[in-house]
Amino acid sequence: MAITIETGSCVGCGACVSTCPLDLLELADDVVVINDPDACIECGSCIDACPLGVLSL
Repeated sequence: MAITIETGSCVGCGACVSTCPLDLLELADDVVVINDPDACIECGSCIDACPLGVLSL
């Protein structure tokens, strides 16, 4: 299982992007996307960083 993103609620602030230890997150069209969901180690750092709670396991 990987991180899921409620893209409709994401405002593209980028708070989660810099917290990913594997650099799997990036902003595309002002919405966060995960480049390689299978590589996600589910550490939760992006979930904790998101001020809107749009990321979850």
